[in-house]
Amino acid sequence: MITVDDSAYRYRTATPKDAEALGALDGSFTTDTVFHVTVTEEGFALREVPVDPPVTKVFPADVQDGGEETDADEEDSRTYVAHTADGAPVGFVAVSYSGWNRRLVVEDIEVAPEHRGRGVGRALMALAVEFARERGAGQLWLEVSNINAPAIHAYRRMGFTFCGLDTTLYEGTASEGEQALYMSMPCR
Repeated sequence: MITVDDSAYRYRTATPKDAEALGALDGSFTTDTVFHVTVTEEGFALREVPVDPPVTKVFPADVQDGGEETDADEEDSRTYVAHTADGAPVGFVAVSYSGWNRRLVVEDIEVAPEHRGRGVGRALMALAVEFARERGAGQLWLEVSNINAPAIHAYRRMGFTFCGLDTTLYEGTASEGEQALYMSMPCR
């Protein structure tokens, strides 16, 4: 079990008992900018543009993992939870390792709004990186919507770069009209 401690938060591997509390975390966001995607025959371009009024996105409960393992092989999947000293969960990251391409996939990462900007997401991602190294991963990889500018900025500060686009991933979902951006980071 990996545990990281700092003055305000504690980090540990999630247990099945955490699922309900993690599923109840508020993963919503509000942003006054989005990334506009332009697709051409040669590829795609991104441009951050202001939006007025700001966009608020609340994810439906069935979209959030709630800390449950998404991969049948628990050895290659982990969920780490961040909590306060009194045990109240404030965030989590769920990851899975894909051996065929040595990629650690960040399936979901959420930090409650009142705890954002305090290093919780960075600490959770550090645990994901440590797990990636244990598994022998060469890359960390994630998907994010083009309208989630706050998350995109956070991922870029952590060292992720854009590596792909899917303009159809959200068709037929509550996120229809958004585009999926893929980001990766080498596992050093």
